Amino acid sequence: MPAKKSVKISHVEEVWLAKLERQLIYPQKEHIGIIEVVNFPALGKLTALRFIEWVQENPGGVISLPTGKTPEHFIKRVKFYLSNWDSPEAQKDLSEGGVDPTIKPDMKSLHFVQIDDFYPIDPEQTNSFYYYVNKFYIKGFGLDGKKALLINTAQLGIPRGRKMTAVFPDNIVDLSLRVRQPGTRVERRQKAVIAQVDQWCMEYESHIRKLGGIGFFLGGIGPDGHIAFNVRGSDHYSTTRLMPTNYETQAAAATDLGGVEVAKNRLVITIGLATITLSKDVVVIIIAAGEAKAPTVFNAIQQPKSILFPATVLHDLPNARFYLTKGAACLLTERVYVDVKRAAQLSEEVVERVVINLALERNRRIGDLSRDDFNSIRSSAEVLRRFEGDVSAVTGKVQQNLIEKVERGRADIQNTTFMHMGPHHDDIMLGYLGYVAHLVRPVTNKHTFNYATSGFTAVTNGYVLDLLQKLKVWIVSDEFRNLMKEDYFRPDFEIGRSRDVFQYLDGIAAHSRTMKDEGEARRLLRNLIFLYEEDSVTRLLNRIDELINYFQTQYPGKKDLSHIQQLKGVIREWEADLLWGYFGFNTQSVNHIRMGFYKGEIFEEQPETNRDVLPIYKLMERDRPDVVTVALDPEGSGPDTHYKVLQATTEALRRYEKIKPDVQVWGYRNVWYRFHPSEANMFVPISLNSMAIMENAFMKCFGSQREASFPSYEYDGPFYRLAQKIMVEQYQMLKTCLGRELFGSHDSPRMRAAHGLVFLRQMDLKEFYQHSEKLRSSMQEL
Repeated sequence: MPAKKSVKISHVEEVWLAKLERQLIYPQKEHIGIIEVVNFPALGKLTALRFIEWVQENPGGVISLPTGKTPEHFIKRVKFYLSNWDSPEAQKDLSEGGVDPTIKPDMKSLHFVQIDDFYPIDPEQTNSFYYYVNKFYIKGFGLDGKKALLINTAQLGIPRGRKMTAVFPDNIVDLSLRVRQPGTRVERRQKAVIAQVDQWCMEYESHIRKLGGIGFFLGGIGPDGHIAFNVRGSDHYSTTRLMPTNYETQAAAATDLGGVEVAKNRLVITIGLATITLSKDVVVIIIAAGEAKAPTVFNAIQQPKSILFPATVLHDLPNARFYLTKGAACLLTERVYVDVKRAAQLSEEVVERVVINLALERNRRIGDLSRDDFNSIRSSAEVLRRFEGDVSAVTGKVQQNLIEKVERGRADIQNTTFMHMGPHHDDIMLGYLGYVAHLVRPVTNKHTFNYATSGFTAVTNGYVLDLLQKLKVWIVSDEFRNLMKEDYFRPDFEIGRSRDVFQYLDGIAAHSRTMKDEGEARRLLRNLIFLYEEDSVTRLLNRIDELINYFQTQYPGKKDLSHIQQLKGVIREWEADLLWGYFGFNTQSVNHIRMGFYKGEIFEEQPETNRDVLPIYKLMERDRPDVVTVALDPEGSGPDTHYKVLQATTEALRRYEKIKPDVQVWGYRNVWYRFHPSEANMFVPISLNSMAIMENAFMKCFGSQREASFPSYEYDGPFYRLAQKIMVEQYQMLKTCLGRELFGSHDSPRMRAAHGLVFLRQMDLKEFYQHSEKLRSSMQEL
């Protein structure tokens, strides 16, 4: 049991805890105080109110605030309150939230400490944290820049008159130079600069300590549990330093830096865990949203102090808090029990979740669970109590439900029209391609494959550069000159678009790199003619040279110009065309919607009806689907693009419902988050053959994703391998719960061939609307 400590609760926290009817801490299991809120915007509102309360009480105090997407709603709320302090809406919010509305905080009095940044990086780049804190905090909150400690890497140890790239070619810093002799003039210069940076870090730490330490620290928590850039394994007594990161952190930073290959070569400068905890009165708030964060949150709060879980350094601080959404708190043991205990009636899903988790923890079949097993965990003991202590009644019900889900997943489906919806171009493939391979076999089924966004952010500059350099050779070839004479490349020539695909796929069949390159170059040229409205070879060559220069000179991670975003987007669209060409579908079966909210901003806008909803509805109206598939990630988990596409699809279905009220919706998940078996109601068996198809198709069709430049933090490699890993894990879960005989001794060869499972959720419109509304409310501003 965690040791007792004196926990201080602010007035804002008292107000919010009273509303939520939760304890701040359940000391049987938890080491840190927690406040749960209903959704992501509420998380920002609570954090903003607590911050303002602290500033009111501590004028001239020292603050340290985070970067990235996590503080989006915090930043919006603080700016709103500061700009509209005397407005009725702000005054009401402040008063009801526990803040004294008569005292406007003196932001100019505060000292600001930047938490971390990449190294080396040009601080003027828009993807540097130095740029971020200046834009959103120094200017956005009206802080005094003269009282800010910032990490301006351009000024750290670089000799006057030299640029950072002259010292560190390719932006690679070799920290072994700290302890070894340099071998060249360049290495001597680098060794000296590294020593200067280390000296600067010591002085930065000293400045913070002279200020008395940080008074208010707000941060997120990384996939490996890191706070600031104190990655897994960091010493709890660490101070400000230059250091390498780990893979999970590099994967999470890949989008900011333009690819994981860039992130792997970047070091970071970060304040240490001891820097954060220097003052024992420091208010430390860690915010986390979404079920994807739940395992990391569990480790930080319920595990004993350990370097494997950096946030456990906060256990002894009376003012340390985790502010969480319900999803992020969903694995915390005592809170799960409280929810089960309070429920007037337990749903089948809740019962299944508790019993499945118990079986997996005990590594036993559900049918073999004993009364002692149930009584070993408070939540499962409560479930058993609701069944009046009848173990066989509980286990029998859950077993039967799981078997029905397996049977539903292997049923033959015919005479059905499918509208497959993917937020990005590999979402459908990674979610349930093995099932699509079965669904496309009956000729009575019809399919369209629909992609909501252009997905341009997943295409690296280097990849486009390579394509352009190849095209520069092909465009002057005899083959292309002849095709130009035939007007083959005109944008509205649909047969030509399909021929591009056939050319590439013929190259795959023939193991011919030349044939594939030609197909790829054909489509790229067609797209350039469409985007730039030029069909002269001379002008196109000039355009290609212009684009080559652009991609050679832009720093990775910089927001692209609009026409470059479009170019990268049509490259991703080409990849989806290739995928479905594998299964015999021409380009008319693949629709690229290009929803307008997707612009590559740090904080993206919301979908709009005319711009984003109506194009989806018009496709429904034209194709009359019986089944619409959607990416069904939970609150705050996976890219927020998935959530926004789901909401746009919901609104389109409300219109389409008048035409076909019995349309079904199938929810899927892929590499960003998994269904718990209790959440899904279709378990589709996946064979090694289906896995091989996915591997081959992904590696051959998704050229921009082959190198996994923007990977998941869970797996260092192409997404298809992570998708396969998830399918195998889901299969192993069912084998544990139901026994291997269900698969190995089944009458069906398809079941006996299964080595993976895809989990789906089949819904009628009423159930889907309920789920969509619940998700919408979890993301909606209060």
